[in-house]
Amino acid sequence: MAPHATGPYTNGHVDTAAIDSAPVHPTAARRDIPVVYRGAHVVADADKIQVTPTVQDFEFKTVRKVQKTGLMMVGLGGNNGSTLSATIIANRYNISWRTKEGLQTPNYIGSVLRASTMRLGTDPATGKDFNIPISDVLPMVHPNDLVLGGWDISSWPLDKAMNRAQVLDYDLQRQVAPYLAKIKPLPSIYYPDFIAANQSERADNVIPGDNKQDHLEHIRRDIREFKATHGLDRVIVFWTANTERYSDLIPGVNDTAVNLLKAIETSHSEVSPSTLFAVAAILEDAPFINGAPQNTFVPGCIALAEERRSFIGGDDLKSGQTKVKSVLAEFLVNAGIKPLSIASYNHLGNNDGRNLSSQAQFKSKEISKSSVVDDMVDANHLLYKPADKSLAEKKGEHPDHVVVIKYVPAVGDSKRAIDEYYSEIMMGGRNTLNIFNECEDSLLATPLILDLTVLAELLTRVTYRRVPEDGEFQSLYSVLSLLSYMLKAPLVKPGTDVVNSLSRQRLALEQFLKACLGLQNEGDLLLNTRIW
Repeated sequence: MAPHATGPYTNGHVDTAAIDSAPVHPTAARRDIPVVYRGAHVVADADKIQVTPTVQDFEFKTVRKVQKTGLMMVGLGGNNGSTLSATIIANRYNISWRTKEGLQTPNYIGSVLRASTMRLGTDPATGKDFNIPISDVLPMVHPNDLVLGGWDISSWPLDKAMNRAQVLDYDLQRQVAPYLAKIKPLPSIYYPDFIAANQSERADNVIPGDNKQDHLEHIRRDIREFKATHGLDRVIVFWTANTERYSDLIPGVNDTAVNLLKAIETSHSEVSPSTLFAVAAILEDAPFINGAPQNTFVPGCIALAEERRSFIGGDDLKSGQTKVKSVLAEFLVNAGIKPLSIASYNHLGNNDGRNLSSQAQFKSKEISKSSVVDDMVDANHLLYKPADKSLAEKKGEHPDHVVVIKYVPAVGDSKRAIDEYYSEIMMGGRNTLNIFNECEDSLLATPLILDLTVLAELLTRVTYRRVPEDGEFQSLYSVLSLLSYMLKAPLVKPGTDVVNSLSRQRLALEQFLKACLGLQNEGDLLLNTRIW
């Protein structure tokens, strides 16, 4: 049995071809699934709201063979990179360790795919819900099978980097260290202007020179060599390095794909390291995911991904305070309660906090954290006055929203987050909710890196066509908005609305996975329980 096998399935997942979701045309290599997508067009005027149901037929094709996949992390030697690598090693070799609480065993708790379930349907004999691990719905890469590598401006091998991070218990570090000592980061790109000055002491492993075209070619070569050396079918590139300052958006520089490539050739100062990595990944057909809040995906970068039909996703891992905020704000607004202000305070002592102590880098984080309630507020015009179009207002009534982050070295990776929600209730009343959230930052973030990587690989195996319009199958749109559940500031198709509601993000992912099986989205109507 494979080292990652679960239950009776030696390949770690259910054989989805056995799921009876007729009409389906399974083959040994793929599943061709008819999908009926139902929606509604709504036209509203002063007198009435006209709703027209819509139906679009699709055919989805999912290649069932999981690709041998490598994960190349930018920031491999940081807290997230070293913690993730140690976690995979511990799970791969079933390494247990002791703490003052007793014997601990490796797991992937915190991973949506590996540690949560979704409702597939009901048991006809009992009428009870049948829930299945999300990782069993379709064939997916097991985290234990990922080949690890990447870049870092620090040369420390991962055993030393793990020790520096001070995240994992000593007894676990002691046992995984021999494996991690073999993993050494490749030299990375270092432009001091984009990250805090206090990071310079780490920068002993950088690609020489200041020619950005040379740097781009260097990263592309690294990706190709990593893929060839390990015999990989697919490489996922993941930015888990320092938060950068925002790049200025300049017409003629980063507004189109052509201009961005030209800006790289001329080593323009506003081309950031993260954008260079994204462009390199796009050109090598390697999905790129941005786990930090800066504007890596300038318009020219998105346009390049569209031209190359390559996948990108971002921005910023949604692990602690922001995930709670997206749930609580949705609850309040959906309950008809009007948040007037949301004040969020954080302090942490890891290197992320140290980098964010610089104002330019904090600004990137502030923007990603502050936008999380926008769509929920915009959806309720009964509580919040919409923007007055006659006055060319860009934004309507909105809660006051303040975010503060402070660096406190003593607390290390154990981040403290304090939120106050001050809301209006009936007849001019007021309600205040205070939440104190203490979380080990890297142990919440690293499972999301796994989920994003595994989902990105899966989505490269899904193609579709419209019926009867399209002849050939094509890949999904370049911006992988289905990853939104794990991201603070989800990147979406230009011109479409961002969805921050956690429940809607989760539902979209579940419905997509069901569609790939040929299952209708039954939802929670449970009509059979409401009728005679």
